[in-house]
Amino acid sequence: MGAHGVHESERSSPQPFEVDLDLFLDTSDAASSDHLSDTADYSAVLDAVAEVVAGRPRLLLESLAAAIADAVLSTPHVERVVVAVRKLDPPVLYELDSAGVRIERRRS
Repeated sequence: MGAHGVHESERSSPQPFEVDLDLFLDTSDAASSDHLSDTADYSAVLDAVAEVVAGRPRLLLESLAAAIADAVLSTPHVERVVVAVRKLDPPVLYELDSAGVRIERRRS
């Protein structure tokens, strides 16, 4: 749940968002060692995403997706991420299940 959107009413109370992540990383060490320290800690990644979504209100889904990508790329081992963010039941004049964006970012 997060309070993001262009309209004040969207930022005044939390609403549901859906986030999909595709993480890209070298998994060869983890495959050999079977140790969590050799791969992305998915729990830590999800904690970082949840903090962004529940955090500072953003006007645009593009800004929210970029902040999520930055948070994911700050976790160890992740080299590239594709982030899809969807606002469920968006406040538009048309009947939509969701509206969203998909972005791709790489570690610099």
